Amino acid sequence: MEKSKEKLTIGRREYISLPELGLSNITAKMDTGAYTSALYCHEVREEKGVLIFRLLDPSHPNYDPREHRYTEYGQKKIKNSFGIIETRYTIKTVLKIGKRQLISVFSLTDRSDMRYPVLIGRKVLKNRFIIDVALVNTLL
Repeated sequence: MEKSKEKLTIGRREYISLPELGLSNITAKMDTGAYTSALYCHEVREEKGVLIFRLLDPSHPNYDPREHRYTEYGQKKIKNSFGIIETRYTIKTVLKIGKRQLISVFSLTDRSDMRYPVLIGRKVLKNRFIIDVALVNTLL
């Protein structure tokens, strides 16, 4: 899916899209301190081998009430921003940053107390992007 080997300079915040999940032009924070990427979800549950969740919450402008269902998913122990280890569900989906598209793993978590609904971690950023912290939304 990804073709270019050239590193793209991006800002500390960028609009990204997750086309398989129906999200476009949503603000994401580039987080070089996080290994994995994280996506704000609620009502996350597992039923008979199917992971079911809703994206964002009703107060978010991009909220869509439909349930998303994944039969291929995982679980991973992740240290949250408070240093507490939690077990989170993970999914793979297409991530679009600017003109680049790649498959990325996202952990599903409640980010209602956080400013940005999506974090993009080092696993995605490494060898693909250079982060210039003086920049914001460079890929419009």
